[in-house]
Amino acid sequence: MPGPKPKYHYDRNAAVAYAHKWALDRNKAYYDFSNLGGDCTNFVSQCLYAGCKRMDYTKDTGWYYISLHDRAPAWTGVPFLYRYLTRKTKSAGPYGEEVDVKDIEPGDIIQLAFREMGEFSHSLFVVSCGDMPDIDNILINTHTVDRQNYPLFQYHWARIRFIKILGVR
Repeated sequence: MPGPKPKYHYDRNAAVAYAHKWALDRNKAYYDFSNLGGDCTNFVSQCLYAGCKRMDYTKDTGWYYISLHDRAPAWTGVPFLYRYLTRKTKSAGPYGEEVDVKDIEPGDIIQLAFREMGEFSHSLFVVSCGDMPDIDNILINTHTVDRQNYPLFQYHWARIRFIKILGVR
């Protein structure tokens, strides 16, 4: 007999549906950061939240959005989101790990660095990929430059990382 269903889970379908609904528009419940350094990670965080329905309200190190002036750095900052998702902790919210491209699926995240020695500075949300995911068959949605069902191979990057969402605590 199977054990009890986990209290929290990551609903990839809900996250992807949100990504499609808002890829070319803005949800008025969230500030648009396009003119404050970019809206890409804010959009990715909204997608993640649609799939997990759980925020981590830990000041400074959590992952939450209440307003423009009351949010965690991980909600809108590319390196902060990466650190939040991949850290080893038992705090609330989604968690994941850096993986190879072949392990990506819809509902996961890609981050890009445009200079070899530069920081990762752009977050993309995976909405589709082939049975064997690779650079040539992954489609993403993103903000700042709004894109929906955009081929990953159309980007030019110096470094790329793939973040698999493993679940929700």
